[in-house]
Amino acid sequence: MNLMPHLIIAPILLPLLTAACMLLLGEKHRPMKARINLVSTLIGLAISVTLLLWTQQQSAPASIGVYLPSNWQVPFGIVLVVDRLSALMLVLTGVIASCALLFAMARWDRAGASFHALFQIQLMGLYGAFLTADLFNLFVFFEVLLAASYGLMLHGSGKARVSAGLHYISINLLASSLFLIGAALIYGVTGTLNMADLALKIPLVPEADRGLLHAGAAILAVAFLAKAGMWPLNFWLVPAYSSASAPVAALFAIMTKVGIYTVLRLWTLLFSGQAGASAYFASDWLIYGGMATIVCAAIAILAAQRLERLASLSILVSAGILLSAVGFAQPNLTAAALFYLVSSTLALSALFLLAELIERSRSSNEMLLEDDVGQLPSLMESLNPPRGTNLDDEQKAVVGQIIPWTMAFLGLSFIACALLIIGMPPLSGFIGKLSLLNALLNPMGLGNASDAPVSTAAWCLLALLILSGLASLIGFSRLGIQRFWTPLERPSPLLRRYECIPIVVLLGLCVVLTFKAEPLLRYTQAAADTLNNPERYVMAVMGSRPVLSPESKAAMQEVQP
Repeated sequence: MNLMPHLIIAPILLPLLTAACMLLLGEKHRPMKARINLVSTLIGLAISVTLLLWTQQQSAPASIGVYLPSNWQVPFGIVLVVDRLSALMLVLTGVIASCALLFAMARWDRAGASFHALFQIQLMGLYGAFLTADLFNLFVFFEVLLAASYGLMLHGSGKARVSAGLHYISINLLASSLFLIGAALIYGVTGTLNMADLALKIPLVPEADRGLLHAGAAILAVAFLAKAGMWPLNFWLVPAYSSASAPVAALFAIMTKVGIYTVLRLWTLLFSGQAGASAYFASDWLIYGGMATIVCAAIAILAAQRLERLASLSILVSAGILLSAVGFAQPNLTAAALFYLVSSTLALSALFLLAELIERSRSSNEMLLEDDVGQLPSLMESLNPPRGTNLDDEQKAVVGQIIPWTMAFLGLSFIACALLIIGMPPLSGFIGKLSLLNALLNPMGLGNASDAPVSTAAWCLLALLILSGLASLIGFSRLGIQRFWTPLERPSPLLRRYECIPIVVLLGLCVVLTFKAEPLLRYTQAAADTLNNPERYVMAVMGSRPVLSPESKAAMQEVQP
């Protein structure tokens, strides 16, 4: 029996069943729930890696797996699809979720009720959004992950979180309403919500109905772009992400990528070069909207005074770069953007976790969690070296001052995050931005001559890539000097093992990407080629057939002569 098709639904069912079990346990069994949560998350990561390896090993036509949970004929039944792009997003989600959960198990999971159940429901929504192949179920999974994110956003309470959480909830409810309106208009014109079926029917839409189709697509895009963080729809993102607890903010780093993934998936399917009169609909809006996002976020980075806010603004910069890259509809640029997506998301998640540790010694973050009283080590530790070790007559260090290992760890991790986000050598962030620059200047690839000059939009995006990196360099340098260089009498934060391991894992993966960039670039190039040829996706979905029951097989054999 081939279990591979059934693995496609496993990332959705596993967190659903895990959350149900943890809700039955209650809050008295919190340590057990934490262990169950961790095991389930790691199993989900292992399944995601298995799906990625499967898509990589298959040839281009066979690298798309289709599963019919309801066993109904397409386009009437529910369809789940895994290809190279969705498998990559599944693995990225599993890695970030595992690291965020490890960090939360140190202290944050005790700051509120039902954290672990909400965490698993969030994973269910994320996995489902990456795997679904129709707009209705995409809306369902969006609502699932948003409902869980509302609870996680308020986790830890506090005035700032409640205020930002209310804005977050109201904006996302409005976006969900726009989602329904846009999907209804598209269904009214085409008569279907299946993505593959939409790709077949959009070129056949009569000219009289094309304006209504484009209006529905535009309204739908507003909902996705609000979640992706495009300016001016991103005013809610920075306060929400900055106020969330560290592990929740690290998990939220992947949520903007859900919006970008959806835009990339739907735009390449519905408005590809084969969509007739609707080909490349609103591509200029994606390009210049992404550029506007980069400009506004880069300017705000120059004024950022907190690490959490700097990380949130860096998410907007990366979102603007990715949206602009999608709008060019060039396979080489899309491949480079996917590599940059992986590297930047890992680095930003590590930065959110790191920011909480760096700011812990500051007066604004010295308050202990309710359940941490008497459990966490004291944060008020002296930075002075032990007496009797290389001291002068006044009991001061003769040469410098001993750097505690915690500050050394935080400082080196901060430098690594800064290099990755800025895009400076030698880490994977530099490779990602260099690949973007190369794709902008050589749309056909190196060695392939093209008579067409580089477009003005490409030159503008190239300049913004460099200038946004410069703005990030200024912002990170200023905050780094304030936190690590300024000689203030601040305590050295005491760290737990579960707080250091996730940061080491995330940054370690970025280091691995630096040395193993070629395999990932080949993988993203294959994913981009598949997106550029949507007929492969359409044929795989529309060609899937329900599994016949034994009675149906017997009846067919009787009918056959």
